[in-house]
Amino acid sequence: MFIDKMRPLIITRIFFALLGFSAVVTEIATLNEQNLFTPANFFSYLTVQSNLLAVVILLLSAVALAGNQSSQRLAMLRGSSALNMIIVGIVFSLLLAGVDAKLTAVPWDNTVLHYIMPAFVALDWFVDLPKVHISFKQALIWMIFPASYVIYSLVRGHIVSWYPYPFLNPIERGYMSVIITCGVIAIGSAGIIWMLAKFTGAKHNKNII
Repeated sequence: MFIDKMRPLIITRIFFALLGFSAVVTEIATLNEQNLFTPANFFSYLTVQSNLLAVVILLLSAVALAGNQSSQRLAMLRGSSALNMIIVGIVFSLLLAGVDAKLTAVPWDNTVLHYIMPAFVALDWFVDLPKVHISFKQALIWMIFPASYVIYSLVRGHIVSWYPYPFLNPIERGYMSVIITCGVIAIGSAGIIWMLAKFTGAKHNKNII
């Protein structure tokens, strides 16, 4: 039966959703104990936002898979989440690892939120490729969330004099440095989007489903 075949993937999605959620909750609890928890700042990290979205979308995907259902909307949500999490993993590894110890209060949370969750969400995409075709042009909408995040961070940072990441801080780096860094990330994101969209659709779908 379909449900028996898909049960391992369903359980795996639920497990990683709970893992990501527990890591975020642990961060909040630890920071709160240390009197360092500032909700507005904490939830302004791309890592936190992307992981929480990934948790929700993994659970939705698990429910959809259990019901043998698929849709263009869910496929688009999964793709957006995959892009966000890949950006989190790559940007942290290249620009932030070992630079700012304050990004996470608990070491294992750092590993879960910046490495394990991004790797799993990306792998989950390719293990269960959407049967509906998503063109590169359609998938470019996935850029809206990270682009909006950059604008939000710069506007809020200008108002409250706090920026979530050093490379987004124009006070220290200058706006030109911020623009160049974000431009490089945007180009890399476009490449990731192309890769994610390339194998969608029935003719490419040779995954376990």
